[in-house]
Amino acid sequence: MKIAIAQINPTIGDLLGNAQKILEAAQRAASGGARLLLTPELSLCGYPPRDLLLNPSFVEAMNITLQNLAQDLPANLAVLVGTVEQNIKAHITGGKNLFNSIALLENGQVKQVFHKRLLPTYDVFDERRYFEPGLQANYFTLDNIDIGVTICEDLWNDEEFWGKRTYAVNPIADLAILGVDLIVNLSASPYTAGKQQFRETMLKHSAVRFQQPIIYANQVGGNDDLIFDGRSFALNRQGEIICRARGFETDLLAVEFDEAVRDLQLSSVAPGYESEDEEIWQALVLGVRDYARKCRFSKVVLGLSGGVDSALVAAIATAALGQENVLGVLMPSPYSSDHSISDALALAKNLGIKTDILPIEQLMQGFDRTLANLFADTEFGLAEENIQSRIRGNLLMAIANKFGYLLLSTGNKSEMAVGYCTLYGDMNGGLAVIADVPKTRVYSLCHWLNRNNEIIPQNVLTKAPSAELKPGQVDQDSLPPYEILDDILQRLIHNHQSAAQIVAAGHDSVIVNRVIQMVARAEFKRRQAPPGLKITDRAFGTGWRMPIASNWVAVKNAYQTKTTPTPTLVCSDGQDAQPRIK
Repeated sequence: MKIAIAQINPTIGDLLGNAQKILEAAQRAASGGARLLLTPELSLCGYPPRDLLLNPSFVEAMNITLQNLAQDLPANLAVLVGTVEQNIKAHITGGKNLFNSIALLENGQVKQVFHKRLLPTYDVFDERRYFEPGLQANYFTLDNIDIGVTICEDLWNDEEFWGKRTYAVNPIADLAILGVDLIVNLSASPYTAGKQQFRETMLKHSAVRFQQPIIYANQVGGNDDLIFDGRSFALNRQGEIICRARGFETDLLAVEFDEAVRDLQLSSVAPGYESEDEEIWQALVLGVRDYARKCRFSKVVLGLSGGVDSALVAAIATAALGQENVLGVLMPSPYSSDHSISDALALAKNLGIKTDILPIEQLMQGFDRTLANLFADTEFGLAEENIQSRIRGNLLMAIANKFGYLLLSTGNKSEMAVGYCTLYGDMNGGLAVIADVPKTRVYSLCHWLNRNNEIIPQNVLTKAPSAELKPGQVDQDSLPPYEILDDILQRLIHNHQSAAQIVAAGHDSVIVNRVIQMVARAEFKRRQAPPGLKITDRAFGTGWRMPIASNWVAVKNAYQTKTTPTPTLVCSDGQDAQPRIK
């Protein structure tokens, strides 16, 4: 039996458009001789639909669309479609009103419906907000082949692989006990760097342990801050990869189930990526392209400072949307260096994008005159520095509003973590492209991008990073070297290490204490930031839920010595213990 995998890119809420994509994949699969077609989790509505699921009319429309799709599908092709089903017993037994489901469509009908058993509630997932878990193992029989059905998280609870159980049941083990011939998994698994290797290792363990061939169908595309990488794949009973779809693009591939040996046969295996930088680049390009397309933007605008962050974002945008759809705006001040302008123009020439130059000195003078009486007898400081950034943010927003462009924010994760960014200034935008990319990774991506020919001007990569808001300013006036800062942030944010553990790893206690305070105090800024594309397992987005008003001080409670006083930090609004912002 030939089984096809439709790795589609749904748009959330576009029921008719998503159904059409499934139908087109089904027609291609049928013409290629497939008997069964797999589509991703919630493929009919797109994942994650979030609070659209609380709208009864949306759920009703999904059911109608599913029924119509069943009638339109090719004859002699069974199709598994991701949808939701109402929990009709909820008003009697309690529980949520919906199931996260897979519908088996065949011969114009909905033949069976299977419910997701394990509902994740960590990181970006909040499925118990909407769904009731299924209670029984899911399988169906097609042409004398028993096929077990699992949905995304159902695969992620093998206690032998993890060394523990997160949920009470293991759906894969239950299907193995039932003696099915094959297990399929319909997923919408968001991308993070290195995750594909982890998926393949995990499913290889399950395939070998339970002697089960497994087919994994994953969604592809960008939905808000989440990127889905696709890379659907299948393993035989020996845990060998026998097919893999392409990454970060739609795909349709087929694999043969040999009834004689009750196993999958070798098919097409797309190669992996040469480096993690290449993988991350592809993810960010897809994220920008889909965010713009699905939000109905055709062109983008961004500020070009001559720095490495805006250079990388401009390169990503150009790859995603084409050079004719990217506008770079230079906004020099009296503190801007000559190389800032020349480097930005050199970058624009390399990329082939349009530029405009809008000097801001006169606007700065206007602010000075307006604030002169109020600011009398005070020294030039952070308030004046930040006005420059806010002038630039206003200009960029004006351009975006006037011409209907999407404004791209260019701040990196290191800056977002410690609040080295300006509210209503460089944080302005509709999408923060590299908000989950640490500064050291920004440089790594730029060097990868330059591997064959120079795209990012060399001077951008070698000069000291600077906001250029006052004479001679560099980032390291306010921050530790980025190599040190990023390692501390990795340990603090991703590894959840205490200050004592970070210091024990070799970092200076004063720097550690200072960074921890800056991260905590910058929460109010991150709450107001535009959505940022997620590429790590701990991003400042959907899955980050920290309080703003909190009395937990990590330095005080986790690590503080009598000989190391907690440093006092300068704040943009005159309060102590707040991070400096540019």
